[in-house]
Amino acid sequence: MRAVLSHTPGPPSSLVVEELPDPSPQGDEVVIRVEAAALNFFDTLIIRDRYQYKPERPFSPGAECSGIVEAVGPDVTRVKPGDRVCAYCTWGACRELVVVKDRDCIAVPDAVSSDEAAGLIVTYGTTLHAFKDRAGLKEGESVAVLGASGGVGLAAVEIARIMGARVIACASSAEKLDMARQYGAHDFLNYSEEPLKEGLKSRTDGKGVDVVYDPVGGGFAEQAVRATAWLGRFLVIGFAAGDIPKLPLNLVLLKGCDVCGVFWGDAVTRDPDGHRANVEQLLNWCADGQLKPHIGQIVSLEDVPDAIQTLADRKAVGKIIVRP
Repeated sequence: MRAVLSHTPGPPSSLVVEELPDPSPQGDEVVIRVEAAALNFFDTLIIRDRYQYKPERPFSPGAECSGIVEAVGPDVTRVKPGDRVCAYCTWGACRELVVVKDRDCIAVPDAVSSDEAAGLIVTYGTTLHAFKDRAGLKEGESVAVLGASGGVGLAAVEIARIMGARVIACASSAEKLDMARQYGAHDFLNYSEEPLKEGLKSRTDGKGVDVVYDPVGGGFAEQAVRATAWLGRFLVIGFAAGDIPKLPLNLVLLKGCDVCGVFWGDAVTRDPDGHRANVEQLLNWCADGQLKPHIGQIVSLEDVPDAIQTLADRKAVGKIIVRP
């Protein structure tokens, strides 16, 4: 099989495509023939050893995939060869055959394409976990989504809308906001032209937003906290801007608000049943047309280095899918 490999910590250009022996499943392992894998921003970090996970090398980037079960180990009970499944594998998906655990395989409905299934797990899984499990988002509440045109941002726009919230999309250009408009956002704020705090306050009649979804970090975080409503929730998703912000805790006190860490990767391990239920919900929403992952680019294994560089440069719009 062919695989994209990281042999040493470095930039995307350090990745290579090589031939490897086909894997044989042991115990509760499942071999999936990958039809689609998906890239995420953290792939730009993991290949440089700058992420919380540091896999033993060589390893392949790509944390999520979908495809057909090729073979199963003797202890597998949940799936069989020929089943269509998707799986979160933490890393390793950018290859033709990937090995995952039986418990990690989730059936894909016929109405959901392999590209869609591969692109649902991390971004949409993170977002549903954030809104449902961490923020307790209620119908009728307001949600501000920072970085609203990226893969995670568009997922937040869609899921908040499905859950009945009023969505304020925040991004740095009219083009990016137009993308959020297509995915159901109700209001829009260009923070390259308008201060974030004042803009959010004005769009909520001075009350502030109930929930802030922040995958950006940097200088926008404090402004967003200052724009939260009484008993608001500020969701810490990630730091795409590169800088990890420091928040004045007196703001948290005065607003009675919560700062909620969203470590989805650890939540998957700690609550596997909750993870499975969330992914099944997402697949059902996708199957009945309530959400549709925006696929911005489809690439081959050989194009993965350039695609990860696109993510690092923050030029990706929507999800990047890899088809081995």
